[in-house]
Amino acid sequence: MRKNSKSAQLYLVIVFAILYAPILYLMYYSFNSSGTMHGFEGFTLEWYEEVFHDTRLLIIVLNTVVIALLSSAISTILGVIGAIAIQRVRRSRPRNTLLTMNNVLIVSPDVIIGASFLIFFTMIGIKLGFTSVLLSHIAFSVPIVVLMVLPKLQEMSPTLIDAAKDLGASGWGVLTKVIIPFIRPGIFAGFFMALTYSLDDFAVTFFVTGNGYSTLSVEIYSRARQGISPSINALSTLIFLFTIILVVGYYFLSQRGKSKPKWGAQQS
Repeated sequence: MRKNSKSAQLYLVIVFAILYAPILYLMYYSFNSSGTMHGFEGFTLEWYEEVFHDTRLLIIVLNTVVIALLSSAISTILGVIGAIAIQRVRRSRPRNTLLTMNNVLIVSPDVIIGASFLIFFTMIGIKLGFTSVLLSHIAFSVPIVVLMVLPKLQEMSPTLIDAAKDLGASGWGVLTKVIIPFIRPGIFAGFFMALTYSLDDFAVTFFVTGNGYSTLSVEIYSRARQGISPSINALSTLIFLFTIILVVGYYFLSQRGKSKPKWGAQQS
């Protein structure tokens, strides 16, 4: 038994080492004063200063953050509504059909989704730029939120809703005082997942960005084609650290949600 446990731990160490070694290599050479990826000559923050002094890059960072926050907030609202609607479908065949349709954007290749959005926006006359990127990110984020919220809805006992109605709660009161508090961990999970997907997305965004508008993923790709520079390493390091902050923040929020007593326990 101990041998199996040690083997599993060794396997996890090897897997994580393979996954994180390139990231640590990139972070290490973001402090290299020589400006190369071959020999570390000395410690410097020059490349980080270059990133923060690049006005165009800062605008692109702002574009990325605004798109991520807006698309995550809107897709979370739509995803919660969609999950509640799917949960209220009693017949299994229509419910499975809706779930299958919801999962299409998740399992479909990003290149196909991006090309489809490009054709769609061109046909209906939407100019490529902020609006097209925002709508695309909302579209592929909503199914993620639905999948995060549905399990929490399935865990909720119908007796909670029946009890609230018996006590005189309106439909809006049941939603805001019973359902939303119960599924709050799923809502937070969906929001953070949508946020990370939006910040990370390249393939779909590459198709729907227009001239004069860009996001970080597209900008990094454009710069990397001209050759890897330490400024790209510095920028990638900052993005990685920001992602870690998001993950840690979500972890503490989820732990805080678990520590709170449920609605039924509070009433009893």
